Amino acid sequence: MRYRILTCLLLCVFASNLARAECDCLWQGSFTDVEATADLVVSGSINSAKGNSVDLGIDRLLRGETSHPDIRVWLKTGDYCRPEPAAFPSGSEWVMALFRIREDVAGGFNPHTPNISYGRVGDYFLSSCGGYWLARDGNWVTGNLVQAPRWVREPKMTPVLLDLVADFIAGKVDASALAEASKEDPAVRELMLDTRAFLREGD
Repeated sequence: MRYRILTCLLLCVFASNLARAECDCLWQGSFTDVEATADLVVSGSINSAKGNSVDLGIDRLLRGETSHPDIRVWLKTGDYCRPEPAAFPSGSEWVMALFRIREDVAGGFNPHTPNISYGRVGDYFLSSCGGYWLARDGNWVTGNLVQAPRWVREPKMTPVLLDLVADFIAGKVDASALAEASKEDPAVRELMLDTRAFLREGD
């Protein structure tokens, strides 16, 4: 009986320490600074979440290769420098710059808690040490996109077209074009969009 109580206490202490563990990393920069270092850059939506992982349905492949329309992305647990899973609820839309998990990590997987782990080889993880993700709303994105303050996840900015971000990733425009777009007056942009819609209807 005492052994069981002691085991339970030790497990509680371990779980508590694990939950409080913090990562330690240097800020790597905004999305425009870090996306080129990632293995895969995609636009998609969260299909489901379990433990510290989410299943991301890919709507658009922006850079890299994958044969799967859905991929598993592993997020924070313990002291891994990754964002909290709660920030990525089912149905939410994102642009993510992801790193492929290429090898097992010692102590990274516990068969008793398969949904809480470092991640499986072949899956992906999302780093929190830079602007590795952008929130997406349809065809528009916001977040630490370009020249934004360190560690600020939602800087004040005008939403930028996903197509423009895709052009940056493809090398068709430079970061200054994104910076300029993120500073546009929202009222002027809405007027331009309304004008284009009006002209299309006239045709």
